[in-house]
Amino acid sequence: MKAIIQRVMQAKVTVGDEVVSSIGRGLCVLIGISRYDTPKEAEYIVRKILNFRLFDDDQGKRWAKSVQDKNFEVLCISQFTLCFTMKGNKPDYHEAMGPEQSQEFYNNILDQLRAAYKPEKIKDGQFGAYMQVHIQNDGPVTIPLEVAASGQQCNKNQQVRSRSDENDQVDGAAP
Repeated sequence: MKAIIQRVMQAKVTVGDEVVSSIGRGLCVLIGISRYDTPKEAEYIVRKILNFRLFDDDQGKRWAKSVQDKNFEVLCISQFTLCFTMKGNKPDYHEAMGPEQSQEFYNNILDQLRAAYKPEKIKDGQFGAYMQVHIQNDGPVTIPLEVAASGQQCNKNQQVRSRSDENDQVDGAAP
């Protein structure tokens, strides 16, 4: 599973001329689900989204507060293209989870986020739709995060953190 976590001043998703979702300050998270992913990877990603210290505290100390600490919002967008492999000059998506299974998996991630935080603070795009994502980055701060399911890789071209590294610290001090 891959997540691209972006700190934003605001973000919105439109489909055609219709605004599907929008947030103020917070995180915009693109989520790619591989065919190997299990609920363990989802739990890890949810923990990181909610607990990464990507915001300043009230005294200006950098990297001190999480999205929850600041009472900010989260906009999640399913993006299967994150789970690509290279075939010459063309991306191949056979490592991505299929549409029906990934929609259920993605909805489970949203449910976990809502259960662990404030449901009204968790927004999402329109699964499977051709969307326009409008992001006003803050910083910019962009964190690519990948966790492998049982040694599998979502993108074979990059080094991957295995979920066996569960001794990570929730305070953001990853090994």
